[in-house]
Amino acid sequence: QVQLVESGGGLVQAGDSLKLSCVASGGTFRTYYFAWFRQTSGKEREFVAWIGGGTDYAGFVKGRFTISRDNDKNTVFLEMNNLKPEDTAVYYCAAARYFSRTYSSSRSYDFWGQGTQVTVSS
Repeated sequence: QVQLVESGGGLVQAGDSLKLSCVASGGTFRTYYFAWFRQTSGKEREFVAWIGGGTDYAGFVKGRFTISRDNDKNTVFLEMNNLKPEDTAVYYCAAARYFSRTYSSSRSYDFWGQGTQVTVSS
């Protein structure tokens, strides 16, 4: 069983930056695939970024967000630059034991963190 704990969210102004962290425990970190999703009230959880052998991003964050991982620290990061009010959401870290071509689907993940709130004011 893998436990994921996100941190780094907060209230910022449009144009600011934040760096989210997700610390994993209870599994073999370097063998897992990770992603960040986000969710706003009344909407489904949406894909933001993925990291495995490479990285991939949702179109609306390309060029602004960067996902990375530190296998020595069992941590996945999401660096968010030039934040916009529409980026306001709860951000979730997710882990998958196996690679899936549908890694942008929340159904492809086995473990989830509790989420961290990001609020961007205009």
